[in-house]
Amino acid sequence: MKLLLFDIDGTLILTGGAATRAVNRAFNKIYRIDNAMDGIRPEGNTDPAILREIFHKRIGGDLLADELNIVFNEYVLFLREEVANSHGYTIMPGIKNLIQALSKRKDVLLGIATGNIEEGAHIKLERAGLNSYFKFGGFGSDSEDREELIRIAIERGKKLLNQDKRVDEKVFVIGDTPLDIIHGRAAGARTVAVATGSYSVSDLEKYEPYFLFENFLDFEGVLKIF
Repeated sequence: MKLLLFDIDGTLILTGGAATRAVNRAFNKIYRIDNAMDGIRPEGNTDPAILREIFHKRIGGDLLADELNIVFNEYVLFLREEVANSHGYTIMPGIKNLIQALSKRKDVLLGIATGNIEEGAHIKLERAGLNSYFKFGGFGSDSEDREELIRIAIERGKKLLNQDKRVDEKVFVIGDTPLDIIHGRAAGARTVAVATGSYSVSDLEKYEPYFLFENFLDFEGVLKIF
């Protein structure tokens, strides 16, 4: 049995800036700060770490747990609205066919490994009709550290499979950033990189992923690696 852990943004879908707008609206409502995300690169990072970086740069000091929860509560409300109305929302090339084909295989269990908080992840996937394919995951709400949230996803997958730790040898982390490769490898997974996000094939190949694709349009070819 294989555990396939997919990143979301840039790998499965793009929200067309919905998350950025939602964060900006949350910080404006709570702290009266405009364009809070300006100069912040979210690619591969976790939601809590992104919010802490914004707070440190715009306000100074650390964002405490209670304040973090307040921001996330507002963010989720705005995110739902922004995703629903985003003209730039896109399902990445080949993803629908790939996920549908993988879901029919009895030797594969599909999961999520993303820096998004769990509620935000489901909001983003809902519009694409992808939520039902993923039975477990590791999220930014589980850990601010990407390697740790990948390990959490693996443990959850193993519990679903009721298998021992040897399943680690059959884990794949699929993502579009160097951090997916770095932390996926550190967590003991084979890494599959795809250049459908902010990084090109040449950018990603420097980090030596186990497999590297420009996109997943040739989904039948991608299926062969699993």
